[in-house]
Amino acid sequence: MTRIYNFSAGPSTFPQEVLEQASSELLEWHEKGLSVLEMTHRGKDFVGIAQKAEADLRDLLGIPSHYKVLFLQGGATTQFAAVPLNLLGAKGRAAYVLTGIWAEKAIREAEKYGEIDVVASSEAESFTVIPDLSGVRLDERTAYFHYTSNETIGGLEFQSIPEIKDVPLVTDASSNILSRSLEVNRFGLIYAGAQKNLGPAGITVVIVREDLLGRARPETPTLLDYSVQAKNESMLNTPPTYSWYLLGLVLEWLKKQGGVAAIETRNIRKAKKLYDYIDASPFYVSPVDPRFRSRMNVPFRLGNDALEKSFIEEAKDAGLINLEGHRSVGGLRASIYNAQPEAAVDALINFLKYFEGVHAA
Repeated sequence: MTRIYNFSAGPSTFPQEVLEQASSELLEWHEKGLSVLEMTHRGKDFVGIAQKAEADLRDLLGIPSHYKVLFLQGGATTQFAAVPLNLLGAKGRAAYVLTGIWAEKAIREAEKYGEIDVVASSEAESFTVIPDLSGVRLDERTAYFHYTSNETIGGLEFQSIPEIKDVPLVTDASSNILSRSLEVNRFGLIYAGAQKNLGPAGITVVIVREDLLGRARPETPTLLDYSVQAKNESMLNTPPTYSWYLLGLVLEWLKKQGGVAAIETRNIRKAKKLYDYIDASPFYVSPVDPRFRSRMNVPFRLGNDALEKSFIEEAKDAGLINLEGHRSVGGLRASIYNAQPEAAVDALINFLKYFEGVHAA
């Protein structure tokens, strides 16, 4: 079988070694006579799988002991509601930064549960920059400050952690977690859907500081209550066991690559060579301010929009798929998460050269 290069924003490409290991263990895991798919989540074997995944994640990110790590269901979108339900408390007010579609979705959901202040926005710049936060002043009733660290659709990424004092910092890190160094101790809460850098769709990681537990509003659904989930070690009900197992394999793979520092170096190199080619070509355009470009998601456009359909079709014939931009914005987009090999980026650049040579005239 010849594998193609998948540039999807999620579910995204998987490390081939992980797929091979999962394939070899599908029918029988570690000579136990059954698949992980068939294991009870209460049994010793699966509990061991879950505990190792948590230990590896803590090791990779340097998660302090006074943070709980939860493995939950419902994707990051469910956390758009869970965060305000758990953290607004008696203050009932939160601050959000608007940097694109996913930040907007988080804001709209949070507005159902409290007063939401959009303290900074780059909407006027068509979400091509990260807004300046130096002048942000928070209301004294602000319970937390939320930002989306990487906008998957717009290709906009915070290059550093915002300097916010006195309130818990919360981030949706779905599309760049484990792709770069992260000072967990500067956050009150980090959440991330798995289907980009962590593992398969169906499981979500929440890293929450212990002092923020126990603040959930009375109407919070039990499954969304972080305190209840922490007390039950993320097994209040049947968790997405196979997704949890695969996430664990991805973490093992990442450690074998040299950890976050090594993968960040690789990600910088991959993104640089792709952006460098796009910037040097008069045929392609990157809409995002170079200071804030995402290393994970690279949106670009052709000089002639009418050629986009041909580009996607010809790229598919060349073994490069899912290069179309999000349906809400159009254009083209290459997602180059941790598992995307550098050879895929090289193949894409070669195709960009070919397509330009054929269609630029």
